[in-house]
Amino acid sequence: MSQTMTARVLTDAVGPTTGAALRLKQAALVIAGVALLAICAKIKVPVPGSPVAVGMGTFAVLTIGAAYGARLGLVTIVGYMLIGMLGFDIFQSSTNELNGVAYMMGGTGGYLVGYVLATVLLGWLAQRGWDRSVVWMALAMLLGNVLMYVPGLAWLGMLYGWDKPILEWGLTPFIVGDLLKLALAALILPAAWKLVGRARG
Repeated sequence: MSQTMTARVLTDAVGPTTGAALRLKQAALVIAGVALLAICAKIKVPVPGSPVAVGMGTFAVLTIGAAYGARLGLVTIVGYMLIGMLGFDIFQSSTNELNGVAYMMGGTGGYLVGYVLATVLLGWLAQRGWDRSVVWMALAMLLGNVLMYVPGLAWLGMLYGWDKPILEWGLTPFIVGDLLKLALAALILPAAWKLVGRARG
């Protein structure tokens, strides 16, 4: 895979590319991305014995990062975090009673940091063409998952103590689900590029 490929990502290939129309498109993408993150965060399956549930939030984070690119992806994920910080119930396990900064400092806090890091990484890799191949996209998703888990597990360890079963709480129950989401995202992005190419052809 060439590392000198065009910096264009999927959203660059659709719609306006210059001027005020581009700014309007980017604003619409940020709003749509935040909404998608909020919706996917609430699609979750509780895991017995773990403070963190399996959800589609990670799928949305990684897919938006790859489709939007590093800069627009970062604006989107930071916008999502800021809205959540204000107390809106948009995080995976937030509620009307537990939200905002109090929620963000809880068990999922490290994963939220990982969301930001993974979004930027996926955008950066997509700008180098990794999103146009199933194999490279799968590798990018795997790296993104690792980048989410590192701060997530570190925060769980600091919050609850390293004598607790941190890996059993925050990693092992989610491996199969994450692999399935990884495979789905790895198929969607290259397929979307093919559709764009056919439409332009």
